[in-house]
Amino acid sequence: MSDMERLHRIKYMIQQRKCVPREDFLSELEISPATFKRDLEYLRSRMQASIVYDRFMGGYKFENSSSIERIEMPGLWFSEKEATALVLMQHLLSSLDQGGLIGPHIEPLTAIIDGILGQSDATAKELRKRIKVIGMGSRKNSIENFSEIGSALLKRNRLEIHYYSKGKDENTAREISPQRLIYYRENWYLDAYCHLRDGLRSFSVDGIQNAVLTNKKAQEVSEKECQEHFAQSYGIFSGKATQRAKLRFNPEHARWVAGEHWHGQQVGSFDKDGYYTLEFDFGQDPELIRDIMKHGSGVEVLGPASLKARVKAELSKALSLY
Repeated sequence: MSDMERLHRIKYMIQQRKCVPREDFLSELEISPATFKRDLEYLRSRMQASIVYDRFMGGYKFENSSSIERIEMPGLWFSEKEATALVLMQHLLSSLDQGGLIGPHIEPLTAIIDGILGQSDATAKELRKRIKVIGMGSRKNSIENFSEIGSALLKRNRLEIHYYSKGKDENTAREISPQRLIYYRENWYLDAYCHLRDGLRSFSVDGIQNAVLTNKKAQEVSEKECQEHFAQSYGIFSGKATQRAKLRFNPEHARWVAGEHWHGQQVGSFDKDGYYTLEFDFGQDPELIRDIMKHGSGVEVLGPASLKARVKAELSKALSLY
């Protein structure tokens, strides 16, 4: 029996029997009094387990029920290696948690992980100091309605919202049936059926204002239909694909772009001179145009003609500023 298994067993024995004499631990776990003493100290100091000795009952018990809840992790008692991996995961989640949705729920787990790692060289504090997540494109707006959105998704109820569209600079009142929450390019989006527009739409979560959870059941949209609507074309606000883009990157930019994911069904190929041609479907083009322009002279739009004209017009407007 490993040390972690033994600690789990001690916790389980107390939880099931409420109060356990020391002799029962020693005999059932086949350990010495010194080992049992060390295990108790570990559970108390590292796992925040309030285990006390009850002289009247003649055994060890949890001081209160909240202690049981705090360390209750069925089947999840981690080695130092596993806890180190969890620290990395927890740190990344916290770094991405702009809306404060995740943080309060993982704080108890964080304390337990820190306890397992203890004073080893790879402490949680040192790991967190050595890892940094930089959100270059993330918006710093407060996300005030995250909990309402989460509740609507889980309860499958509709939301009444006021939505501010940055692209159109307008506010609209809508009733929506949330389908799924998406984390895309450092920001959160909600895919939902919009009852105002009678169709699927993607909403930037930081644009959702005054969200109210209703008692109306959400209109369900199949996963297949969502995929067909949102995933077949380029970008987060794309809709169904209506055109096919064909881009040609020069050798310098090709070395980077060839390893990038632009579209789930993209097709790319190199020619003998090192140029890289990338093709994929798209619907609306504003996001695509912005991404093309990031590459400046490193990319040429081969088609369609309408996209080429739009990019040319945007570049001309940019040039006029200098």
